[in-house]
Amino acid sequence: MDVKLLEATDDPEDLICKAARNDYSDTSVGSQSFEATMAEVDGDTLDDKKETLIGHLLDHGHFGPFEHAQATFAVEGVSRSCMAQITRHRHVSFDVQSMRYVSFDDVDPEAVREGELVVTPPSATDPDWIGRNQQKASVSDEEFEKRTEVFKDTIEQAVESYQELLELGMPPEDARFVLPIGTRVNIVMSMNARMLMHVADMRAAADAQWEIREMTEEMLDLAADWCPKTFEYYEREMKGRKNRLAP
Repeated sequence: MDVKLLEATDDPEDLICKAARNDYSDTSVGSQSFEATMAEVDGDTLDDKKETLIGHLLDHGHFGPFEHAQATFAVEGVSRSCMAQITRHRHVSFDVQSMRYVSFDDVDPEAVREGELVVTPPSATDPDWIGRNQQKASVSDEEFEKRTEVFKDTIEQAVESYQELLELGMPPEDARFVLPIGTRVNIVMSMNARMLMHVADMRAAADAQWEIREMTEEMLDLAADWCPKTFEYYEREMKGRKNRLAP
C-alpha cells in the first residue's frame, strides 16, 4: 500500500489552541493575536505554551478542539476487506475507487499470482504467520505450500472469470461480483485530528488485522509531521489504551 497526506489544515495546533482558549476568553480569539490568546498559558515561549495547552487538553479529555484540524489522506492499493473495516467509522468522509466505472480487463491473470490487483496476505507467504481465529498455530511445509497454491490459484481463476464475463457482455458492475474481497482499491479519506486518534485506538491496536493496522500506522506517521505535539503526546501517553475519543 501507499499512504499520502493529500491536504491538511495549515498550522493545525495553532487552530486547536485558539479553539480551546476561546472557551475561557473574555475576548473573541478572532479579534486578538495568537500571542494574546495564549498569554495566560504556562510556558516561556509560544511553542512551550502550545505544548502545555495541548497536553492539558488531551490529559483531561477535552477533545473537542481537536475536531477543527482536518486532514485528507490518499490510500493506494489496500484490499476491499480493509476498506470495509475503515469505512465503518462514521465521522470520516470517503471517496472509493469504483468497480462499476473502472474495469480490470487488461490485468494479466498470471501477474495476479504475484501480487497484481489482489492483496496477498502474509499467511500466504510466511509459514510462521499467526493470525486471529486460526485453527492451529503451526502448519507443515506441505500444508503451507498447499494453502499458498490454493490461494494463488483461486485469485487467478477469479480474475480470469471476471474478464471472461466482461468479454461475454456482462457489465463491470455485475462481473465484479466474482472478484475476491482482497481486490485492491484506492481510497481518499478525510477526518479531523480527534477522529484520527480514535481510528488509531481501534485500528492500530494489537488485535486489529495486519493490513488496517499498517495503514493506520502510516497515517499516524504522517500526522506526526503535520500535527507534531498532538500526536507525540498521543503516541507516548494514550495509544493502545482505548481512550474513548469517538465523538
